[in-house]
Amino acid sequence: MTAAAPSPADEPTGADERADGVEGADAAAVRPARRARSVRESLASIVLTFEIVVVFLAALVIWGLSREDGGAFGLPTWVPLAAGGVVILGLVVTIPLLRYEWAYVLGWALQVLLILSGLLNPAMFVVGALFGGMWAYCMIVGARIDRARAAAAAADAEPGKETA
Repeated sequence: MTAAAPSPADEPTGADERADGVEGADAAAVRPARRARSVRESLASIVLTFEIVVVFLAALVIWGLSREDGGAFGLPTWVPLAAGGVVILGLVVTIPLLRYEWAYVLGWALQVLLILSGLLNPAMFVVGALFGGMWAYCMIVGARIDRARAAAAAADAEPGKETA
């Protein structure tokens, strides 16, 4: 059995033709428009993504510094890894939920949890304070930029109104 050579009719005729038979302007109608993300949402997702890496590495450090007879507060040595995994899971779940306002409260709670991890390793107080500061900065500046963009869009929508 040999494969048949492709015929000229099998080749696409241009960039506007898609494999499903939809052409040109109809192709844009098939694909839904992507939701516009706010600046605050984008900045928050960046901070949370970096935190995932830091929490993973911090959990490994705290686990590695645990003693065989028990870690911090007499906890078993596997607890830092499990707790780090739970926090990482919380961070991963929070990122796509940032489209909802209540997810920012969850983000603040994760920042407090990161600061409280300093009870297990004092260096985490510094790391938690740095990420908490970045989170606060991103919330403030991102909201300010979003308000300015909304005001500019409203001014463009009402051409008779001048902005100062």
